[in-house]
Amino acid sequence: MAATFLQQGKPLLMRAILLCLALLFAPPAYAERIKDIGQFQGLRANQLTGYGVVVGLAGTGDDSLDYATQGVKGAVSRFGISLPAGINPALKNAAAVMITAELPPFAKPGQRLDITVSALGKAKSLRGGTLIMAPLYGADGEIYAMAQGNLVVGGLGVDAADGSKLSVNIPSAGRISGGASVERAVDTGFAQSESLTFNLTQYDISNAGLVADAINKKLGAGVAAAIDGASIRINTPVGGEARIRLMGLIENIEINRAAPPARVIVNARTGTVVINGAVRVGPAAVSHGKLTVRVDENPMVVQPAPFSAGQTTVEQASDISVEETRNPAFLWDKGASLSEIVKAINRLNVSPGDLVAILEALSQAGALSAELVVI
Repeated sequence: MAATFLQQGKPLLMRAILLCLALLFAPPAYAERIKDIGQFQGLRANQLTGYGVVVGLAGTGDDSLDYATQGVKGAVSRFGISLPAGINPALKNAAAVMITAELPPFAKPGQRLDITVSALGKAKSLRGGTLIMAPLYGADGEIYAMAQGNLVVGGLGVDAADGSKLSVNIPSAGRISGGASVERAVDTGFAQSESLTFNLTQYDISNAGLVADAINKKLGAGVAAAIDGASIRINTPVGGEARIRLMGLIENIEINRAAPPARVIVNARTGTVVINGAVRVGPAAVSHGKLTVRVDENPMVVQPAPFSAGQTTVEQASDISVEETRNPAFLWDKGASLSEIVKAINRLNVSPGDLVAILEALSQAGALSAELVVI
């Protein structure tokens, strides 16, 4: 009796061992930090722009640009030097430029910013140039930084005497690492507001609820509430230090994001097709063929007989051929996964353009359970 029981129990024991091994070696659920899927409202960078003049160019600057002329005159006038009326400085060694930078949140006076300098006129290259001190303005028209420094240009351009040219990358734009110093801080106002708002990078009602639940589980019930599909309101104590500590704690809370909506993204310009893992295909049979028509023209020269009144002519000879490639039809079962869709598409050996046509036909037939987005 005991031996019979052990023999019958062997399959059950093996199943239990296999189940334990599967649980032991199962891949862990992928979790993401809250800071990776959004940001707190108000804590954003601000764009700065400015106009300036780059000098010291080796004859690659602007030929005759009024903005560059006025810029050079303005730079010289700072030192009490005024150019005679009607005389414009030679501008081959100077260029008018636009300056762009990004002011990060909490930036304080004296900190350095990286800036990008781009030629405004017909300057051929900014290599070897120096940017003269120029103010950088925010959207409100106030000065937030001052820029100056030597440019680093990643491109180059060469002109030959016969008119031939060679250009590598873009020599008319460059960067200055730490080329601007912050002169004014931006008040975010987050320390005095009644509450904080966390905005998701992508609108998703499910993820908004998951973020609010994770914060409440970590900090206590009622701390966070989802306002809509993109924003979560968080009740926090007033004061900069307390809020900074709380924000750091919230940003490192991990959640398992909800599955994204089923989408098929098609780039009509490049032929790129991206299918996410949530896409499912209903029962459908697909057959795809290709018809190729080829026309070969073989003109022939016809010579007249000797001592005749005929003329030499060209006789047209055309050869038209039609080739049709037939592929066998295949059947998708209900709820086919992404891997099954990819395997079926690979069996067809179709081009990206043909793949887009198949996906559009599946969508029209109601067999594609996904949103078809063409960009």
